[in-house]
Amino acid sequence: MPPFSREAAQKLSAKFGISSNTLLYAPIVAYWVVMGVRYGNLGIATAANPRIETGGLCGESKASILDMAGKYASESIARYAVFPSGLHAYASAMQLIKELDLSFPVVIKPDIGCNGTGVKCIASAEQLADILPLYPAQINLMVQELITHTVEVGIFYIRHPGSARGEITSLTYKTSPTLVGDGVSTLKSLLQQRTDLSHAADLYFKRISKKEDLILKKDEVFPLVFTGNYCKGSVFHDGKKDITSELVTSIDKILQDVPDFYFGRIDAKVPSIDDLKKGKDIRIIEINGLGAEAIHIWDPKTSLLEAYKTQIKHYGAAFRIGADNRKRGWKPSSLLTMLRAWLRHRHLLSAYPMSD
Repeated sequence: MPPFSREAAQKLSAKFGISSNTLLYAPIVAYWVVMGVRYGNLGIATAANPRIETGGLCGESKASILDMAGKYASESIARYAVFPSGLHAYASAMQLIKELDLSFPVVIKPDIGCNGTGVKCIASAEQLADILPLYPAQINLMVQELITHTVEVGIFYIRHPGSARGEITSLTYKTSPTLVGDGVSTLKSLLQQRTDLSHAADLYFKRISKKEDLILKKDEVFPLVFTGNYCKGSVFHDGKKDITSELVTSIDKILQDVPDFYFGRIDAKVPSIDDLKKGKDIRIIEINGLGAEAIHIWDPKTSLLEAYKTQIKHYGAAFRIGADNRKRGWKPSSLLTMLRAWLRHRHLLSAYPMSD
């Protein structure tokens, strides 16, 4: 077993009785504190994206970031609109679907969220009517165009204030695992046979809990995950080898049309890897700020040491950009503002339904 591998990290977690998330993030939190002391402000990194609440660390509205996009950037963003949950949510959603010229299936998700929590793929008006009451009242929801391109990616982008060109520091492919029927085995049996999915077996079993005795026809495909998030069971693969100058130019042109956006990740879909390399036909689903990660760290082949290096490299850049923006007159979020945003964020996430 190579040193600092994910397997080694899991063994260390078990040995010392700590969670793998604690093992991964404790040094990053310590680094954040050190950088905050160095710059005289623990929240200075939030000024990396000064027009976004807390810089996009937590509690920010997804739609408010997309709304910042200029005419050019908007052409690459999946069509979306926001409506309130509650009594009239269904009528509002159906009206917006009509206004956006969308057809089912569509995506419904909370306007404030992370890790794909509460994201639903809605196949019909009937399903929409059933799903909307599951969300807490008096929050904003988004209805968004379902992009059917086959390749899903997370692209991390950094540009320093005053720089003419940004850079792509991470490219990650997202794969949603599926089960393929043999005409004999139940879903439960098919899943038990997939040792490659053992890392998230509990998640997958929850998803098939009401269908575990279903027998798929031969070659019938059953998707286990819709949301492209590691925490929800998607599989990530480092794609840095496919970063090209054409892709950098394309992403840079799009994100420079989002005012004062310097640090974060876009989640997008493209028809093919060849299109991605050429920077063509990129359709953006979300633009994430300071709270986003360079998600290639969740590739099983990425060592724990490399994950630490990546996180420190990126948050170091966020602090430097925030410091530069402070010199330009932008104010970082206070600790009280960050705490309130985090508490609101945490409360909302706990109230959302299970994502697809």
